Amino acid sequence: MSAPARAELHTETVGSGPTLLLVPGGTGDASSFGVLPRLLARDFTVVTYDRRGFGRSATGAPPDDDRRLSDDVEDAAALLGDAPGYVLGSSSGAIVALHLVARYPERVVTAIVHEPPLLALLPDAARWHALLDDVHATYRSDGAPTAMRVFAAAVGLEPPPEQVSPDAPPHLVEMFARMTSNQDFFLEHELRQYVRRVPDLRALQRAKDRIVLAGGHDSRDAGGRLVPYRPNEVLAARLGTTITEFPGAHLGYLTHPAEFAGLIRSALTPDR
Repeated sequence: MSAPARAELHTETVGSGPTLLLVPGGTGDASSFGVLPRLLARDFTVVTYDRRGFGRSATGAPPDDDRRLSDDVEDAAALLGDAPGYVLGSSSGAIVALHLVARYPERVVTAIVHEPPLLALLPDAARWHALLDDVHATYRSDGAPTAMRVFAAAVGLEPPPEQVSPDAPPHLVEMFARMTSNQDFFLEHELRQYVRRVPDLRALQRAKDRIVLAGGHDSRDAGGRLVPYRPNEVLAARLGTTITEFPGAHLGYLTHPAEFAGLIRSALTPDR
C-alpha cells in the first residue's frame, strides 16, 4: 500500500500517561469532543485532531474519495506513535477506528467504537444508501444547511445549529465557523462513502478482544433504535461480542461528558 500524501494535521494534546487517540466523527474537528479530553487527562495523554481535509488540517493533495478512509487510518496510526495506544472513535471516527484495528491490531491496545454508521451491514442497506444519495443531491441543489437538516431527520439525530449567539466566546465563534465549512467537506467526500466501507471482518474477529462496541442508552431506547446504533448490533452478532452501553445518544460525550469519561476509564483500564 502506497503511503498517503503528506498532510499537515492540526493536533491538540493534554494530560499524561498512555496515549488515547480521539478520532472525531463527521465534523472532523478536534473540538467536537468538548471537555472530554480534559476529563481524561489525569489517566491518559489525550490526543485529538482535525481529520485530514477538515478544519485546520490540510489534505496535502486534492481529496481522493477512493483512498480517503485509508489515509485516515494511516494518519491515526501515525498519531498513536511508536508504542501501542488506546483509541476512541465516534460515528465516522468509529469507522476509522475499526479499519485501524483491522489493519494494525498490534498498534491498538483497546479501541472503543462508538456508533459507527456502517450502513452497508444493515439488511436494509440499499434503502439507506439511496437516502444518502438523495441528501447529497439536496446538498448540491440547496446547500449544506438544508442537506444536514434532511440527513439528521432521516437518521434520528438533532440537526446542527445554523448560527451561533453573537454573545458567544470567540473560541466558540471560531469553532462554529470551522464546523460550517466542515459540513461541505463531509457532505461531498464522506457522507456516502464511509458508510459503504466495511472493514475486514475476519481481521476484526481475530482482534475482537481489542474492540469495545459502544452504543448510547438513548439511542437504544429510541423507537426503532436510532440508525447509527444499529450497525454495532450486526457487528456484535458477527464478532460474538456485546455492546457496552454509554450514556446519552449519538453525542453522549457532549451531553454526559463526566459519565462518558468514567465509562471510558472502566473500559480501557479495568484493573485500576
